[in-house]
Amino acid sequence: MEKVYGVVLAGGIGSRMGNAEKPKQFLELGDKPVIIHTIEKFVVHPGFEKVLVLAPQAWVSYTRDIVRKMIPLHEKIVVLAGGSTRNETIMNAIRYIEEQGNLDDETIIVTHDSVRPFVTHRILDENIEAAKQYGACDTVIPATDTIVESLDNTRITDIPNRKFMYQGQTPQSFRAKRLKEIYGALTEEEKAVLTDACKILVLKGEHVHLVQGEEFNIKITYPYDLVVAKTLLGLEE
Repeated sequence: MEKVYGVVLAGGIGSRMGNAEKPKQFLELGDKPVIIHTIEKFVVHPGFEKVLVLAPQAWVSYTRDIVRKMIPLHEKIVVLAGGSTRNETIMNAIRYIEEQGNLDDETIIVTHDSVRPFVTHRILDENIEAAKQYGACDTVIPATDTIVESLDNTRITDIPNRKFMYQGQTPQSFRAKRLKEIYGALTEEEKAVLTDACKILVLKGEHVHLVQGEEFNIKITYPYDLVVAKTLLGLEE
């Protein structure tokens, strides 16, 4: 039977939030940090063997402390140091799974932004199933705005047909061993232009299935997003 791991990506420092003291995943949302809301969604889901949380190196012990204090089922959670990029952070998670002797062709990872605390049980279910069936999947919603492309950042070079456009969310889920093999075969130049794990597979012509996300599965990136998140939780600003 496949082993399935939740992988919560908290390796970033959130410079766009404008808070130099504390990365955005540790900002308070209601009575607990954003990252705790997110981890809880994974911990209560019965499908995960373990939940791996990848934090910035300087915040690993802090993350372990708040997990231990705030999440009753914390023995299911392993906090690790993230890498220098998003994809290196994912590789750190896969390395941990391999070191535990649990990496094989069937091992699934469900990778998710630590600052998307409104992920649902359904989205997690469908990611697990799609990764098992297709090998990889991405969570998306249809684009509601017209997408405008500009290659020089000054004039329009293309306006693609919106009905074929989607906005990427997370989770993104994969057969972990296959992802590691393909990533390992990339050149340094290819790795340098990757902002997204699914692009690793798309570059190599692999099938990446679409899973329907939710409008409210927002990413907390800017101060305004925290206000929206509080509203979604029914909290007073």
